[in-house]
Amino acid sequence: MKVIATNKKARFDYEILDTYEAGIVLRGPEVKSVKAGQISIKEAFATVRGEEVFLTNAHISPYKQASNIEQEPTRSRKLLLKKSEISSLVGKAKTQGLTLIPTKVYLKRGFVKVEIGLGKGKKKYDKREQLKKKDVKREIARDLREKTKEG
Repeated sequence: MKVIATNKKARFDYEILDTYEAGIVLRGPEVKSVKAGQISIKEAFATVRGEEVFLTNAHISPYKQASNIEQEPTRSRKLLLKKSEISSLVGKAKTQGLTLIPTKVYLKRGFVKVEIGLGKGKKKYDKREQLKKKDVKREIARDLREKTKEG
């Protein structure tokens, strides 16, 4: 499994409760562009329309060698999930007020896959608390390194 893109901001802004693996419907030049790492999912989110799930606002740069094909970088792309997964996503998203966020894009046996996280938005004080914990861990690690150098 080769990870192509990750959404670090998703884990900071949302508390990810559950994850799903989904295939994504891409055109030929888009596949080559994604495999080259030309994808950004920082502003992306997933929406449910009827019985289908779509990845919206993911930016895939146009593939330069395929100049004859019209390519729209931020178009909505269909995600391939099982019907049971879609129905559970719809139920949880509507009843609990959760959001669908792409957390990473990767290759699995040559296919482009997207990991979708079912997330609950964090409050500002939760984010501050997380940053404080991160700083404390960094300070402890720094102190341990300095003590091992001295001793």
